[in-house]
Amino acid sequence: MSAGRRYGSLAGNIVLLAAAVAAVAVLLTGLFAWRTIRTNAEAQERDQLSRQAELLAQTPSLAGLLLQWQQRVAGPSGAELAVVDRSGEVSGTAAPIVGSALRETLLAGRDVSAGAVLDGQQVLVEGVPTRTGGGLVLTQPMSDVDAATDRMRGALALPLALGLGGAALAGALLARRLTRPLASAARTAHRLSAGERGLTVPEGGPTEVAELATALNALDAALAHSENRQREFLLSVSHEIRTPLTTARGYAEALADEVITGDEVPEAGRVLRAEIERLERFVGDLLALARLEADDFRLDVDEIDLDTLVGQAAAVWSARCARAGVDFRVERPGRPVVVATDGFRVRQLVDGLAENALRVTPAGRPLVLALEPDGTGARLQVRDGGPGLTESDVEVAFERGALTDRYRGVRPVGSGLGLAIAHRLTTRLGGTVTAASDAPEGGARFTVRLPSLPGEPCGRPVPGA
Repeated sequence: MSAGRRYGSLAGNIVLLAAAVAAVAVLLTGLFAWRTIRTNAEAQERDQLSRQAELLAQTPSLAGLLLQWQQRVAGPSGAELAVVDRSGEVSGTAAPIVGSALRETLLAGRDVSAGAVLDGQQVLVEGVPTRTGGGLVLTQPMSDVDAATDRMRGALALPLALGLGGAALAGALLARRLTRPLASAARTAHRLSAGERGLTVPEGGPTEVAELATALNALDAALAHSENRQREFLLSVSHEIRTPLTTARGYAEALADEVITGDEVPEAGRVLRAEIERLERFVGDLLALARLEADDFRLDVDEIDLDTLVGQAAAVWSARCARAGVDFRVERPGRPVVVATDGFRVRQLVDGLAENALRVTPAGRPLVLALEPDGTGARLQVRDGGPGLTESDVEVAFERGALTDRYRGVRPVGSGLGLAIAHRLTTRLGGTVTAASDAPEGGARFTVRLPSLPGEPCGRPVPGA
């Protein structure tokens, strides 16, 4: 069966489901009522017959009235009568069914309720004692019970049919109520997929439908925000690429036209090299971010002593900071901090954050690389004594190009991708990275929390530690 196979409209399915449920309910109710009606009809006929017998048994001058009653009820109604006198003698048209057991029961003063066959047909039998010490027996053909049953069953058919029709109508109304907002949501989703933005789905109807509308409205806002950020990023990329290309092109044309000659040529070469290196770094950042976004990004997980890794990074950044006149400091426990992670990627993360910090830290101010254990993982910090971040900066620090666009021409900026790469790389390592403006050194503080990756040994002490 195809995964994309359609199963009809939701409205049609709801109507069919409601009709099917109603049909099952009607069927079960009908079956139960069909059997119950017969029992109830027989009980009603017996009750009526018993009341007639009790009335006759209490009537004075019973002997004279018996013949009149017998003539009256032996006609269209089919009822038959028998009388048992005090001596046990039986008379009347129903006498053939009055056996010795029935006669003895009546003479003992007890009622009788039974069935029998009279003149070849099934009859109901009701007998009551009389005040004179005998008894009176009335019979009613079972065909009267059948007729009453048919009448009651016929009366039941209409309510059952109305119930089935009402359920189908209710299903249609429910389907319409549900599918109208769903259809509106579907149309909005198609328009979103076609590129329209600023659409709003009314958030009404049942809870689930309202939640769908809320989700679509949120999706519309998120798509608009994402596309705006993407446009801004593309504009930023275009600007970052155009600037070194324009510079390189100008110098290349000057060299080609021999505008720059003699002692000016080496300086032009240095400018060209610097601009090309800047362009290479930017393209490298773009490629790194693209690789981090790829689904097949690979991590080589092993047990890594982060204390040793930070020590190696400190040796490199101490020299770079010294050349820039920045006071570099390292804070590390001086004992193994073993975490199951990808050491190469952690070093890449540390270098990226340190590069970002060094760019904005003035000469004479500190730059700190810190490490400390954090449960089975570790916490890394890069702090600086630069201009720091505002609260609004912290909110957008890891968005591509956000801080670069904000501070271009105000302070040294890079490609605008470094912090976005750090955020994505930390996520790939299973950790979190946060920015803050409360570094003790007076500038920004970036904190990375790295866990031991699942399925790998973690926190195991190194022999001799």
